[in-house]
Amino acid sequence: MKIGFIGCGNMASAMIKGIVKSNLIESKNIIAGDPDNIKLEKMKEETNILIGKNNEEVVRYSEILFLSVKPNKYKDIIDEIKESINENTIIITIAAGITLENTESFLGSKERKIIRVMPNTPALVGEGMSALCPNKNVTSEELEDIKKIFQCFSKVEVIEEVHMDTVTALTGSSPAFVFMFIEALADGAVLKGLPRDKAYKMAAQAVYGSAKMVLETGKHPGSLKDDVCSPGGTTIEAVYSLEKSGMRAAVIEAMEKCVDKAKNMNK
Repeated sequence: MKIGFIGCGNMASAMIKGIVKSNLIESKNIIAGDPDNIKLEKMKEETNILIGKNNEEVVRYSEILFLSVKPNKYKDIIDEIKESINENTIIITIAAGITLENTESFLGSKERKIIRVMPNTPALVGEGMSALCPNKNVTSEELEDIKKIFQCFSKVEVIEEVHMDTVTALTGSSPAFVFMFIEALADGAVLKGLPRDKAYKMAAQAVYGSAKMVLETGKHPGSLKDDVCSPGGTTIEAVYSLEKSGMRAAVIEAMEKCVDKAKNMNK
């Protein structure tokens, strides 16, 4: 497979590095284009991929084309390249608020093969989460090929598009929330005298290990929480404080705001 990326920002960089590291696709079969030549040269140096002189060169090379640009740039980019896209090219869109219908409208065709995807930045360390939603023109075999690409750097779920705005919050934006939580844990430890470098490392490992327990044990998060809370102990005291401060409600409200923002971007 020959794959191309229009846009080489943080998300595209994470995906390219994950694909190259997995050896699923050789770097000589990956091409990227971006207005920032310094960014492209750095990516070439790190991964040995090809660099496109312009977007049209990237499009003509690619059997699978990733559109990794900001949502407000989608229409302009597609207007620029749509005449050069081969009818069999699989187009991967990666942008909050850009629906399959939006992309079909920008392309001026309902016959294109399009997959809407919401990945997240932990792809950079091979621990991403990607949600895929194909349009009707993508065959089951093609979808499996795309899943294999995303499995190079993430877990993969195929979902209905009606859930994509929710997933934007749940996995696309939530790493920022988790980073804030890790930072707050570390700040609390520093307040009590622990050196900051050790505080960040220990807080991050606690979060990583806890998430792994949820995934590998299959137990409900509430049950795992209960296992840590000894009667009259330190943990239940802290949980009580968090509940009084409205931690759960704050997270749920943040999710709601994020989903609403994604829905509004659709308009």
